[in-house]
Amino acid sequence: MPEKTIVVAGHICLDIIPGMRGAGAVCPGGGLLAPGSLTECGSATIATGGAVSNTGLALHRLGLPVRLVGKVGDDLFGRGVLAVIGRHGRRLVAGMTVARGATTSYSLVVSPPGADRAFVHCPGANADFLAADVPDRALRGAALLHFGYPTLMRRMYERNGTESGKLLLRAKRMGLTTSLDMTLPDPASESGRVNWRSYLARVLPAVDVFLPSIEEILFMLERLTYERLRRRAKDGNILPLVDGALLRKVSGELLRLGAAVVVLKLGDRGLYLRTTADWPRLVAMGECAPRDPAGWLDRECAAPCFKVKVVGTNGSGDCTIAGFLAGMVRGLSAEESARMAVAVGACNVEAPDAWSGVRPWSEVQRRIRSGWRQRPGTIRL
Repeated sequence: MPEKTIVVAGHICLDIIPGMRGAGAVCPGGGLLAPGSLTECGSATIATGGAVSNTGLALHRLGLPVRLVGKVGDDLFGRGVLAVIGRHGRRLVAGMTVARGATTSYSLVVSPPGADRAFVHCPGANADFLAADVPDRALRGAALLHFGYPTLMRRMYERNGTESGKLLLRAKRMGLTTSLDMTLPDPASESGRVNWRSYLARVLPAVDVFLPSIEEILFMLERLTYERLRRRAKDGNILPLVDGALLRKVSGELLRLGAAVVVLKLGDRGLYLRTTADWPRLVAMGECAPRDPAGWLDRECAAPCFKVKVVGTNGSGDCTIAGFLAGMVRGLSAEESARMAVAVGACNVEAPDAWSGVRPWSEVQRRIRSGWRQRPGTIRL
């Protein structure tokens, strides 16, 4: 049986990743990038980033047929994005739009060993991305549409997500399964002032699999809780304060808003999965609806991370998503898909860029079967 094709659309950029000499390069007092400071670094890694590149190339490395749909400018960075992706196969750039006179999005990614990454980001051409930039011909014959980072794409989040809703609903009407990923909005930006609850109320009925991080969704739905946890958290990391009760509360609301499957990414604590108890909603997931619906109905589990030496965390969430979608598309159970998600995410952090650490599907499976140990301290449900 031929593999199902996945369309990955949305945000794409060029990542510039300075080689950090050690975790000490990021100071607790905020020394990095402070006025007048100089932090010595090594040679830079130049790679593509954003959901289209990160999740798309991870799926490609896992062996699935992928179509990438994004927008770049006709500038040096845009040519760089197309060149990097094109090295993996010329057909992968066939769905990319080159916008005349536009600036290609780029990110400066500070990712020191032993610490989470930080970004300085220019949205560029992504800000003008529209539903029409994913034409019907890109969706025709595909099984799943994954859309990433509307939070960084002004036209996709304005007017309560009208453009996002149009795209996802069109994909659903064409029989595709849909999935959606977010980023944490900058509170000081226009995206940080969006009514994200209204956005989600509009788009989630057309989203089969919703895969935000717990920080992102708390910012959007439980802002007071998010701020309270931030005040309590050491160095702003709220993950140790997240418990099963909070995960159930948030996932329950997302299911009521319309999603069929909710995956909450938990950083180095793994991920949390919860699925709908509504049978008609589950079987209406489109081309990638579970082969065994009963095994996906009303499920809840937590998957801890696998043990690895962390080189960089850039793209870890996107690659985790790729592992989950690959498992679901290939007919794994809900729990097996969650395990594959954290396994692919663990492979990713063994490399400094956003996707090159991802190994072929069979190799990841062999690594799991060989007794690859998982980290303790997962969420208790």
